[in-house]
Amino acid sequence: MMAHTAPMAATPAPVPAAPSRPPTPWADYVALTKPRLNLLVVVTTLAGYYLGMADDAPLLTLVHTVLGTTLVAGGSSVLNQVWEKDTDKLMRRTQRRPLPDARLQAGPALWFGLALSAAGLGELWLFATPLASIVAFLTLLSYVVVYTPMKLKSSLSTIVGAVPGALPPLIGWAAATNSLSLGGWALFGIVFLWQMPHFLAIAWMYRDDYAKAGMPLLPVVEPSGHSTGRQALLYAAATIPVSLLPTLLGLTGPRYLVAAIVLGVIVLWLSFEFAATRSLTTARRLFFATIIYLPLLLVALAADHAWLR
Repeated sequence: MMAHTAPMAATPAPVPAAPSRPPTPWADYVALTKPRLNLLVVVTTLAGYYLGMADDAPLLTLVHTVLGTTLVAGGSSVLNQVWEKDTDKLMRRTQRRPLPDARLQAGPALWFGLALSAAGLGELWLFATPLASIVAFLTLLSYVVVYTPMKLKSSLSTIVGAVPGALPPLIGWAAATNSLSLGGWALFGIVFLWQMPHFLAIAWMYRDDYAKAGMPLLPVVEPSGHSTGRQALLYAAATIPVSLLPTLLGLTGPRYLVAAIVLGVIVLWLSFEFAATRSLTTARRLFFATIIYLPLLLVALAADHAWLR
């Protein structure tokens, strides 16, 4: 029905909605670096640097450490997407990325990733410590050369992929102390174990997508989910004692200890729920809990370490 209008008044034509603007090439290049995901890499690197740094550590070294790590992390993400551009086309959650969507070509993206990685490694070598650059190079190598192709071959790729994910705190520790001592390895262990229930929950939530892409992740090769739930529960349980190591090593005090236990028990309980039901709801709940767990743990760690200083 037409709306009544005043005599002789013209009905204004509807204004068409402005078409959505396609991403610019520069925006796509930035998207290749996965800035939101790599924010966690930078945060864990900062945690490693902060726990290891001396009281008179120069601020400039911290800046170079963060910048170098950011560049290497971005380069790793670009190279990973170059490698996976064909499988990304097969998954709904990744098919709109710049490479599978053909908004960018693989050749320029490859050079972009190599340039970022080389710049970051050089930054760490020249302005932080060579040891930090070596750890960053091992992170890059294990992520791009080992983990990425392994995703198409074995369900063990999840464990292998947790190694480069846990190395950034060691980059920060190496930049601050020029060593790979126990404090840095404690942070590595926390981040390594934390990733497992996190990634297993993701793998369960998107198991159909991974199956379409031919990735034999654990929920794909064992559709019942018994092993997925059991492993999530075991890794969550192992995270609790490992998360207490900073206190045992004298890096933190009782406040952090309490926070680590409380946060760990929450993730453990949600892992138990997921293992028992293997539902999409409990997987999502576990996924979001792990997202919240690590930042809160790092805040508690940094705050209690500052209290001791």
